[in-house]
Order: sequence, then structure tokens, then C-alpha cells
Amino acid sequence: MPSDNPGGAAAASAPSSERPSPLPPRRGGLGRGLDALIPSLGEDAHAAALDIDIDAIAPNPYQPRIEMDAAALETLAASIRVHGVIQPLVVTHGPERGRFILIAGERRWRAARLAGLGAVPAVVKEAAPRAMLELALVENVVRADLAPLEEAAAYRQLIDDFGLTQAAVAERVGRSRVSVTNTLRLLALPDRVQRALGAGEISEGHA
Repeated sequence: MPSDNPGGAAAASAPSSERPSPLPPRRGGLGRGLDALIPSLGEDAHAAALDIDIDAIAPNPYQPRIEMDAAALETLAASIRVHGVIQPLVVTHGPERGRFILIAGERRWRAARLAGLGAVPAVVKEAAPRAMLELALVENVVRADLAPLEEAAAYRQLIDDFGLTQAAVAERVGRSRVSVTNTLRLLALPDRVQRALGAGEISEGHA
């Protein structure tokens, strides 16, 4: 991690008074990339984090999520106003000096903006485009945050844009190949069925 402070965007490490909350239960094993890039919870993660200007961070262009629940973001923002951002974001250097791109933590970043924070704690990592998609996807899958069609679209992007097989996708997201195949089949459903699934009128099992 760079020790300089490009463009004044990054400052000292996050306050030592912050303490991380436990992770939610893992769903069948993490993809290989997530453990490598998302810092383990504990004091070491916060020691590695920098306070970065929130306006110097751009969203992950490979973020698989299509929509974020507005009410859930407001709830998270209210918590952040009281407790701050507990778990650091993960970012990579942007094309311009002093600019960063999110790898993981978009919900926290958006909620922090709603909360009026000027800076957020973040760990800076190097990441290729495929890793950025993979990490955003795996973070959301592990936290059960993606809608079925969003998850299917992300799998398809990993296959089409990066040449992964269904088995390779399954390995990275900690799912079985059959689960990945069944999720991908949602993209072949008629538009009206996809709309009903997206609106919550039918479940993934009935689609």
C-alpha cells in the first residue's frame, strides 16, 4: 500500500476506537478472491485502513447489483451517523492520481454519503478488472444481497467478458456448479416471467 498521500485524498488510519462487528454466517464457503482482498475483521484491518475523501471514490463499474433498497440504505446511514463505518471499504487506485475505485463496500459507501460523512475508512488494494467484478459479486453473494436476476447477470458477465467456465464461476463464489447453472437459466426466461421474478411476485424456485 502506498505510503504517500496522493492529492490529499488519504489521511491517517481510522480511529482506534472503532471496533468491527461480526460477519454474517458464510454461505457454503467464500470465493477464493474475497478472503485475499477484503481485510479480516479485527484491529489489523483498521490499522491498514486510510481515511479517504468520500468524493475521491468512484463506484465499482463491475458492481453486479442493479438496485439498492432505499429504506435499507437509510437504516444503514442512521447507524453510520452514530457508530461510523465499522468495516473498512476496499478500493483500488483510479486512473487519476488521488482517485480511487470501489472494489467492495458499495452499500457502506452510499450510506456514508447519505449520512454526510466527508471521509470513509478504506484499504487500498491492486485489482484487475476481473478481480473487481469477482470481488463485488462474491461480497454480495456471501451477504445474500443480490436478487436472483442480478446474480445471474453477474455470472454471465464473468463467463462472457472474462472467459470463465461455469465450474470456474462456481469455485470463485463458493457455490456448486449446478447452483450456478440453475441461476443462469433465469436469463433465458420470458421477459414477463423475469419481470414477475424481479418484482417478487414469484420465487426463483417457481420461475
